[in-house]
Amino acid sequence: MGQVLHGCATTTEAVRRAIQNSQESLRALAKRYGINQKTVAKWKQRGTVADLPTGPKEATVQRYHYDRHNQLEAHLADFINAYNYARRLKTLKGLTPYEYICKCWTSQPERFKLNPLQKMPGLNT
Repeated sequence: MGQVLHGCATTTEAVRRAIQNSQESLRALAKRYGINQKTVAKWKQRGTVADLPTGPKEATVQRYHYDRHNQLEAHLADFINAYNYARRLKTLKGLTPYEYICKCWTSQPERFKLNPLQKMPGLNT
């Protein structure tokens, strides 16, 4: 049975093992196997020839129980608002909408009726 490599793999386990056991320079090994010197250095440092697992490292699944459909709708609305409110936007030069409003208020307070700094963002406010 053959080995399964991920889509971007440039070396096989046999090549990785040869790199780890070789005493040649990084440049010579990179030239021999037709790969980048950084790839050679990476496999020299590793203790195994297997690929590291990919995907999220601290991912946890949270389960929620709702007694009524309204609770689910409220929770989803809160999540979407919190996500969109804290999202950094390219059109605002990497600022969140709240940060952009606060920046505008500090430079031109006459455009506002209320101080946006007194209205704290977030859930349950």
